[in-house]
Amino acid sequence: MSALFEASGLVAQSGLLPEGLDVSFKALPAVMVTAMLAVFLAIGYVFKVADTEGMWVAGRSIGNVENGMAIGANWMSAASYLGMAALIATSGFYGLSFVVGWSTGYFILLIFMAAQMRRFGKYTAPDFVGDRFNSDTARAIAAVTTFLIGFVYAIGQARGMGLVGLYIFGDIGIPGLTGYQSMVVLMMAITVGYLTLSGMLGATKNMAVQYVILIVAFLAGLYVVGFTNGYSTVLPHIEYGAMFSALASEFSEPFVSGGYYLWIATAFSLVVGTCGLPHVLVRFYTVESERTARWSTVWGLFFICLLYLSAPAFAAFGTDLYAENIGPVYETANSAGMTDAAGDVIVVLAAQLSNLPTWFVGLVAAGGIAAAIATTAGLFIAGSSAISHDIYANIINEDATQRQQVLVGRISIIALGAITTLAALDPAAPIAALVSYAFSLAGAVLFPMFFLGLWWENTNRQGALAGMTTGLTIWAIPMVNEVVPAYGILGGVAGADGVISATLAQWLPAIGSALVAVPVVFGVTIAVSLVTAEPDLATKQLVRQCHSPKPMDRQQSAEDAVSGDD
Repeated sequence: MSALFEASGLVAQSGLLPEGLDVSFKALPAVMVTAMLAVFLAIGYVFKVADTEGMWVAGRSIGNVENGMAIGANWMSAASYLGMAALIATSGFYGLSFVVGWSTGYFILLIFMAAQMRRFGKYTAPDFVGDRFNSDTARAIAAVTTFLIGFVYAIGQARGMGLVGLYIFGDIGIPGLTGYQSMVVLMMAITVGYLTLSGMLGATKNMAVQYVILIVAFLAGLYVVGFTNGYSTVLPHIEYGAMFSALASEFSEPFVSGGYYLWIATAFSLVVGTCGLPHVLVRFYTVESERTARWSTVWGLFFICLLYLSAPAFAAFGTDLYAENIGPVYETANSAGMTDAAGDVIVVLAAQLSNLPTWFVGLVAAGGIAAAIATTAGLFIAGSSAISHDIYANIINEDATQRQQVLVGRISIIALGAITTLAALDPAAPIAALVSYAFSLAGAVLFPMFFLGLWWENTNRQGALAGMTTGLTIWAIPMVNEVVPAYGILGGVAGADGVISATLAQWLPAIGSALVAVPVVFGVTIAVSLVTAEPDLATKQLVRQCHSPKPMDRQQSAEDAVSGDD
């Protein structure tokens, strides 16, 4: 750590706090963020729901552009707004696997799944699994997986809100908690509060607003930081390449921070994980038709790429400013390099270290909070619907009233918020790494079921159960090997030897385990389906209806259409 940095007084208060971040209360940014959070709560109240249709699928009333914006906000979490730039800053070329993986997944969704999932027409991802494979056990496994994905994914969001909130509000002083922990508790309480009121309808309206805030904040920050420091003028997305000769080799040279296999494993896991995330797929249930579902995906991809094509440039600006003002970005004989905490706020640090007005840095920080809250909303809605709709209403109490289902859903949101907050108080990994574990889980367990369930009518109950349990097992092994004991984060990148085997950590990294899991799960599911009885005709007709060119009514599902044909 440089003498300049120590003299500045901006030394990290603990290992959870980023060095260089000005942790203090700032009046104008605080007013801006407080007003933003108040708007979120107000929208949640105005669009509060009392029935399951509004709670889980927003009454299937969302248009394509609005849903595209909601997809963008729902998708561009703290991992995209903060974590992606952080990974590119700390691991260079390896971080681009996140840009590639998270973008490519939407092309598969657009071509193979968006319209088909909308035509199936249920409420939740576990709904699809349970009804497609005629199995409450498969539904329960999918529901538990959905809840687990929401939990793991949301830890990263809570970490992002806590870190960025520190810049704006400083240490708010909750007794017994550090400044970071206090901010996590505050931000999660606000998020849970508005979600408990609003359900999917209010969350979707909020997501459209949140997208505008986060994209304006990110792009404004990128252009102003680039112009102020002489890095770029009109097109920073390309101009930042001129900085490569001045940046360390860890940033610009391929595979310095991670080998070719890890790059491929990570990118592949993010692609298939994108196609298996319940809170992404449920967006296709909120629109009125399959055509709207397709166009929502197109708009969503456009809105997402506005940020994704900008993140590498922001990372380059941030690493250069960090090296100038704080210390070495990468490990040297005299320095441990940039910490994960500092990397996770590199976007905010870049604006702060550019000596921009405090209110402007606050705007950049506010975008990170909006991104984290938007994604947390989608995750918690998906997780609570899995408990309320798929387990409680479909397995435990089939006679549950809508009021009971909504009540259980709200209790589930509170429970998910509580355990996520506790886990985020002392997270074991950077934001993007935490999120990637959820992607590997979604890719290993749910993506094969969605894809085969939609495209191969002979996939049956036995095959699905065998495939899902296989996927869970393959995902859990590297998690135990690397993550549970906190022996490493990025598999081979972070020097994680693994408690079971160093070789296992190399070839089955937790962050990219879907590369092995998905082919195995496909093979197991297909093999078991082939040697057991085919699904009944009614199930096959459901699959065929998902590909029918005949239009369906807004509230109609494939099951309704098939029954009507009979």
